[in-house]
This record gives sequence, structure tokens and C-alpha cells, in this order.
Amino acid sequence: MPALLVLSTTPTRQEAEKIAHTLVQKKLAACVNIVGPIKSIYRWQGKTEQAEEHLLIIKTTTQAYPALQQEIRKLHSYQLPEIIALPIQHGLPQYIEWIHTETQDREG
Repeated sequence: MPALLVLSTTPTRQEAEKIAHTLVQKKLAACVNIVGPIKSIYRWQGKTEQAEEHLLIIKTTTQAYPALQQEIRKLHSYQLPEIIALPIQHGLPQYIEWIHTETQDREG
């Protein structure tokens, strides 16, 4: 099973921590790093916007991803949350195995 790195941003640290704790507790993610605040500059509804956000860096598997995406959408306050999954092409084999072990209940 391939491992994934999922990126998402939230408007507050509190929301980022709530999402992170939920994903790890439900074994949808092995680990979530929270970075920030960061400044995001983006286009939304035809206008250039900027906001202070918190970046979640989520380690998971392809099997857990559909439920992870659903959980983020449920907990997220944005109308259209950023949820981007990138395949992990290379990594320390023991670390990749750890990601799989920590999301094992979701893979069965």
C-alpha cells in the first residue's frame, strides 16, 4: 500500500489541532505536523485574497485516504478546504512501515 503526504490549511491553530487529533485518534493518519501561522495568498471568487493559516502535513495511506478526506471535510470550517494528497515515492522503509502500522485498522 503506498503512503501519502496530505496537505491542508486551516484558519486557526485550534481547528488545525482538532483535525490533527481526530485523524490520529481514528487511525486515519499516523502523524500530523502543524506548521504556522503561514501567510497564504490566493484567488477566491474572482478576487485576490490573503489570510493567516496553519498548514497540516498529514502522513497516511491510500487505503485510509477516502475516510481521511471525509473527516477533514466534516471538521473543516472552509467552504472549500485544501486537501491535496501526494504519493510518497521514497522514504526510510521503517518510517513508511510505521505509517502503515498506525493506520492498519483502516486498511483491513
